[in-house]
Amino acid sequence: MPTIDSFNGIKIHIYNGEHRPPHIHANYNEYEVLIEIERGNIYSGNLPSRPLKLVFDWLAGNADWALEVFYELNPDLK
Repeated sequence: MPTIDSFNGIKIHIYNGEHRPPHIHANYNEYEVLIEIERGNIYSGNLPSRPLKLVFDWLAGNADWALEVFYELNPDLK
């Protein structure tokens, strides 16, 4: 699982061999959340509110790039 970014104890990952919808995995301590890249909806899991806000802020500024990485790692889903 490639880590594409990390900040404030949060790691952002995108797997290869993934499934739709295009999403990121965000880990913070023992928590994990999957967030749809294009819609910004929580797909699964949870994070405490402060790290979750930071992840949403990160996604707001990096969604296009994250989507590129997702499709680069998962070309069959394009």
